[in-house]
Amino acid sequence: MKIIYIHQYFKTYTEGGSSRSYYLAKALVDSGLQVEMITSHNQKQYVCKTVSGIRVHYLPVYYDNKLGFAGRTYAFLRFAWQAYRLARKIGDADLCYATSTPLTVGITALLLKWRKNIPFYFEVRDLWPLAPIQMGTIRNRWLQKTLFALERKIYGEADTIVALSPGIAEYIENQRLGKEIHVLPNISDCVFFQNEAKNPLLAEKYGVSGKFTVTYFGAVGKANHVQSLLEIARQAQADKLSQLTFLVVGQGNEWTGVQQLARQYGLKNLRLIPHLDKYQLREVLNVTDAVYVSFARKKVLETSSPNKFFDALAAGKLCITNTGGWIAELVETENCGFYADPEQPGEFLRRLAPYLSNPAALAQARQNARKLAETRFSRVWLTGTFARLLQGKTVAPTACEAASVEI
Repeated sequence: MKIIYIHQYFKTYTEGGSSRSYYLAKALVDSGLQVEMITSHNQKQYVCKTVSGIRVHYLPVYYDNKLGFAGRTYAFLRFAWQAYRLARKIGDADLCYATSTPLTVGITALLLKWRKNIPFYFEVRDLWPLAPIQMGTIRNRWLQKTLFALERKIYGEADTIVALSPGIAEYIENQRLGKEIHVLPNISDCVFFQNEAKNPLLAEKYGVSGKFTVTYFGAVGKANHVQSLLEIARQAQADKLSQLTFLVVGQGNEWTGVQQLARQYGLKNLRLIPHLDKYQLREVLNVTDAVYVSFARKKVLETSSPNKFFDALAAGKLCITNTGGWIAELVETENCGFYADPEQPGEFLRRLAPYLSNPAALAQARQNARKLAETRFSRVWLTGTFARLLQGKTVAPTACEAASVEI
């Protein structure tokens, strides 16, 4: 069986970022399937190479988070067309698996279905165009209507839909398209990440020796609202909480603004670290006590399934979120973290205080996080479920799926 897997932003460990498509594609290869991954890179030439048994086609489509709306739209449409031109030349394909965002990868899948009679599964990582509309990025009413029509058409033509959170699944179900929907959240790699004691050399390397360290890592964009963590750091500095330190690791179109705000506040307890690969991130998580999961205060973002959260669980970290929804409910229910209002930095510090003063409470929360990763979001479990799904085998709800639906 041959699968055409379309993901505009496929990443490996050495590149950093979300490794979900790498995990899933490798599971397919390990189960005996052929995978042709179509993705993009910022080089000027097409490149094809084999990565862990996955044949990866890199299309020369430039993209950067700093691009404006027009630049992003051009990159999305250019990739969709180039991906189709390449995919139609791949012989004997049995299925196309397309993962958003952007939504426009669905155009490639539609064209393959209409012109090559290749069925497709569509994976919904974020609700698009609802998210950029709520964020104020897409304001033109005609364009909004067009994109919602495209979204509905893609969902309607897909043979199966994979949703990354129960909120996303509920949104799609409410469209009453009669489609089979599987909830398959992001993945905790419990082999790559471990709940380990702090390495003193790494703590010194990252300047956090003897400190309780709160880390944000990932995209630094408008939707992430990392500025809320700077407000917390500012309050902690004003309160003279010298045992607390903060790290922000990432990249994005808000990075410069975050740097400027940190300088404006004169933050001595916060360090900004540019984008790291997965191996470097593992070092940072080793010296981290708590991971901060941050989003802007928009209802649609409560449906997110942030990769950073599942890495934090695998690494056994206290998980703190500033966004309501299923993640907030999960960390509170499983006693591995808490929700803190992003507009109330004092609330964050108040709720963190018991973990600062009681090492046993922190250790228990970390154990709970690791247990949650192992029992409900493990890489082995979820990728196995995924491989069975794409082979057309009966897929019983995993514990993860069942729990997610209850939330």
